[in-house]
Amino acid sequence: MLLKEKRRVLVGDHVTLHFENRDTMHYQVQEMLRAESSWLRPGAIDEELAAYNPIIPRQGELSATMMIEYATAAERALMLPQFVAIDRHVWLRIGDAPAVLATFDEGQIDEHKVSSVQYVKFALGDEHRHLLATDGTVLRITIDHPAYRAQAVLSEETRKALAADAA
Repeated sequence: MLLKEKRRVLVGDHVTLHFENRDTMHYQVQEMLRAESSWLRPGAIDEELAAYNPIIPRQGELSATMMIEYATAAERALMLPQFVAIDRHVWLRIGDAPAVLATFDEGQIDEHKVSSVQYVKFALGDEHRHLLATDGTVLRITIDHPAYRAQAVLSEETRKALAADAA
């Protein structure tokens, strides 16, 4: 839980990004197998690994689970359609380097609907990785969608965790 807490970023009132790495995905697979008692079923472990391995960031990228959170099903039904095209409006800003647009998992989003859970990645160039590894560099997540505008400054503790992921 401590590992996940420093990787959690609230962006406005209704979006949370959980930055993932090999360790968080390892725990996620274990939790899914335990919660569903599916570890007893042949092939269950391979199925969970196939689902979660693509979320693990590769060298030079960051990966996050983005949650669009509304309390009730009625609110979600009303609000989620307003997030169409969100995939063109989520940015990672690292210091003064050019902003990095998130790449969304195409299976979670299309031009007509948006899932409340999105898997996103940020591909980082050399300048981004250098700045990310530099103490004190300011990181921000910015959402500039017409229906949802918010920004969050990531903590120094989060920056350090993400720097290790992108190395």
